[in-house]
Amino acid sequence: MTTAATNHASLSPLERRSIGALASVYGLRMFGLFLLLPVLAIHAEQLGGASPMLMGIALGIYGITQAVLQIPFGMLSDKFGRKPIIIAGLVIFAAGSLVAAMATTIEGVILGRALQGAGAIAAVVLALTSDLTRESQRTKAMAIIGMTIGLAFMLALIAAPTLAFWIGVRGLFVLTAVLALVAIVMIWKIVPTPVQSTNLEVQAVPARMWSLLRDPQLLRLDIGIFILHFVLTAMFVVVPIILLEQLSLPTAAHWRVYLPALLVSIVFMVPLIIASSRKNWVSNIFLTGVCIVLFAQCLLMWRPLGVTAMTVCLFFFFWGFNLLEAMLPSLVSRLAPAASKGSAMGVYNTFQFLGVFFGGFIGGTIYGAFNVTAVFVICGVLLLLWGWLILTAPPMRLLDSMVVQLSDVSRQSALLAVPGVEEAIVLAAEKTAYLKVDKSLLDMKALHAVIQHS
Repeated sequence: MTTAATNHASLSPLERRSIGALASVYGLRMFGLFLLLPVLAIHAEQLGGASPMLMGIALGIYGITQAVLQIPFGMLSDKFGRKPIIIAGLVIFAAGSLVAAMATTIEGVILGRALQGAGAIAAVVLALTSDLTRESQRTKAMAIIGMTIGLAFMLALIAAPTLAFWIGVRGLFVLTAVLALVAIVMIWKIVPTPVQSTNLEVQAVPARMWSLLRDPQLLRLDIGIFILHFVLTAMFVVVPIILLEQLSLPTAAHWRVYLPALLVSIVFMVPLIIASSRKNWVSNIFLTGVCIVLFAQCLLMWRPLGVTAMTVCLFFFFWGFNLLEAMLPSLVSRLAPAASKGSAMGVYNTFQFLGVFFGGFIGGTIYGAFNVTAVFVICGVLLLLWGWLILTAPPMRLLDSMVVQLSDVSRQSALLAVPGVEEAIVLAAEKTAYLKVDKSLLDMKALHAVIQHS
């Protein structure tokens, strides 16, 4: 049976329950991390021993621990089971949140944030999702989780300033610990315990990750997500401070800037996402997204003097950021070689988390050594570099992934002979073939014939 052959099937009740619970678990953890983004820099200024560099490290330190530990967590889940490792990661995350809540110095907050990142369960949650869903429903499941992350980001930015006013930033850390405990209960009580499987579309293989670093097209995308999250974290070292100290907007009122900027950016983003589905438009729209984020940095360099002007600047930033955040994972999965999608996403996620850390660290260092304008200048320079990488890149050959089950594992050459099949990797032990196909050329009848005669 092929993925395409069963795409019309709907989610089963078990799949709906599993995906809903796992998306909630992923979303609760990300909401807890994002919740600190718009308020932590202001809170850190009030702590003992604080400096701009240490403030930036506190904001981004979770990225480095998450980057280092995501693959070990995945390997541990293969050995000890998905659910126990997810629960262990959530316990570490909750402990880090409580350490940060009780901290009276910036170093204590840094330790807590590092522990939050050390609960690196993202890859394990995706692997568990793969275990609990049929191949035909897996793309849908991953899309639901992706939308949940986007929603968590939006809600956190909007809610954090008001929540910080009512319960304080220490209260936000306690809230993230409570959310982690809720997620543990959901994993324990709601999510079924599946038979573990190997799915190279989801799971990363360390040896393949190293080889994928030599793929120039994938490396450009990896550098891109590094720059995008560098810019995001560096900006939020200084944006809350600008709103509070230069524009005299109380922290509790910061949502008045974030809410309209985010909502309008989504309205403008959707048409570009739809247009990017046209094969020849992808590169141009991708470059457009980078240019929009770069334009936002240029506006911010002028130091907007009013709340309305700042809202406009952040609208452009979120427009480009959300567009690129939506496009990049799809491009990585379509450019990844057959049977290497999980490994390609592992490299991609590592670059993303490293971008978070270095954005906080370098953004804070530059802010301390110079001023807020210098932070936007370095972000602009990196975005120019990214734009140059896109302009000088060869055309992207975007292929789709398919996974088919075979009874005769010697049919690799027959699969490659099917029009539209560009790559085929057969795993004999699992009687599974991973394909990369050009859907505009794919002969589905010929493909079904090969599978049925295997």
